[in-house]
Amino acid sequence: MLHFDDILTAHRHYTDLLPETPAFSYPTLDAACGGAATVVVKHENTQPTGAFKIRGGISYFAAQAEKGTLSPRGVVTASTGNHAQSIAWSAARHGVDALIVVPESTPETKVAAIGAWGARVIRHGATMSDSLAHARDDHPDRTFISPDHPDIIAGHGGIYLELLRRHPDLEVIYVPVGSGTGACGALTVRDALAPGCRIVGVQSAQAPAAHRAWSTGEPATVTPATRAAGLATGSSFRDTQEIMRGLDDFILVDDSGIDEARALLATTAHTLAEGAGAAALAGLLADQRAGKLVSRRCAVPVTGGNADPDELASLVR
Repeated sequence: MLHFDDILTAHRHYTDLLPETPAFSYPTLDAACGGAATVVVKHENTQPTGAFKIRGGISYFAAQAEKGTLSPRGVVTASTGNHAQSIAWSAARHGVDALIVVPESTPETKVAAIGAWGARVIRHGATMSDSLAHARDDHPDRTFISPDHPDIIAGHGGIYLELLRRHPDLEVIYVPVGSGTGACGALTVRDALAPGCRIVGVQSAQAPAAHRAWSTGEPATVTPATRAAGLATGSSFRDTQEIMRGLDDFILVDDSGIDEARALLATTAHTLAEGAGAAALAGLLADQRAGKLVSRRCAVPVTGGNADPDELASLVR
């Protein structure tokens, strides 16, 4: 189980490396969201790797270095991009060889970005679940890093530690969900610092594994069809599901809604977001249209800005 002290420890691991990311509100965005609420945008797209997951990579390697358990043989993990860049960046900093497995459909731009941090990339499998299985089972000479490792989840919680320290009066935070590590961090920080703040999970309706497991209480596997690569998780994760029981709500949004949110962030908040990075705003917009947005102080983390060429082209269209 994740504890608030774990997040505090993880946050200390990277405060000298990563400055606190900005958290601003924009009047034109507030107006586009109905004008009844102030929307705070947490800009994780400004991280060195372009996404919040760098926090988890630093936390993982720092914790393993303290324990003396970093493997000299190297590490292996699987990711569609942002977790991969996080592990590649952190492994290079510790002088550890990193191998990253990506689905065969991963855009070349994302593969190049991972390789630029010094990792070796191989393509395997049609889905993220296939890539994870290959990384875990077929490279016994390396330490497998699960995307939901406790040290990684603790690192991801730093977003919400910074957000609620800076904006303690927030009434609701919308959190994008793929595997659910970010939501776990949000819930743990909320419980410690702002128990009255609602946490709402948001997932693509085209890749609803975590939502289905949360709704039914049973593990779920789906074939992702979403264009948002950071949300294209095919299976639920047991450990994150246990913590996500604490979500106040969990909603699904169509990819078209995510595209609309990306365009809105670009035009009102001067922000380039990838699909997963815009999902939180898409959830807020869905609630506003359904008459469920009753909070006056809301927050949406832009968890990543690594838009691929198709996403950039769709903004122009």
